[in-house]
Amino acid sequence: MDQAPDIILIDRLKEGDVSAFDALFLKYYKVLCANAYWFLQQEQEAKDLVQTFFMDIWDKKLYLQFNGDVKGYLHMAVKNRCLNHLKRQKIRDGHQEAFSSLQDESWRPEQESAGGDYYRQLQSSLEQVTGQKRMAIHMVYMEGKRYQEAADEMGISVNSFKTHLKRGLKLLRSVIHQKKP
Repeated sequence: MDQAPDIILIDRLKEGDVSAFDALFLKYYKVLCANAYWFLQQEQEAKDLVQTFFMDIWDKKLYLQFNGDVKGYLHMAVKNRCLNHLKRQKIRDGHQEAFSSLQDESWRPEQESAGGDYYRQLQSSLEQVTGQKRMAIHMVYMEGKRYQEAADEMGISVNSFKTHLKRGLKLLRSVIHQKKP
């Protein structure tokens, strides 16, 4: 019974009726935000994710793919986006943790001896890592790129990229440990 209005909205939307998109947004925005919040536990992130989803529906014309149960599609799409967001966040947190573990507890900027600036020493250590190893570290940890994206940009396979990153981090660790006061 509730499906009929959705089907009519989608038909109007497929015909280019902007007011149908507005009606769809108003009808589902709050409930989808609540759904996203259940996964993310962050109100603003949930709202941003749902708003981006609606922008994609309009910009990428995802509404042309709507058939049948629109409500189910919207809920499943938001759920998938939340799970992908959490997965990316976990990967990003892992990268930050790995990068932080490059430093020894005794080698923190606030505890550093008169030997100079921590960041300058880190940059100096990075300069000793050359070639694709350095590029891999820079792309992942400085630019926040995903492995596949960085590998594509470098023109190599993702497995080769992982090897360069692993070897680069190993080399960086050894350089850092050699420079410790």
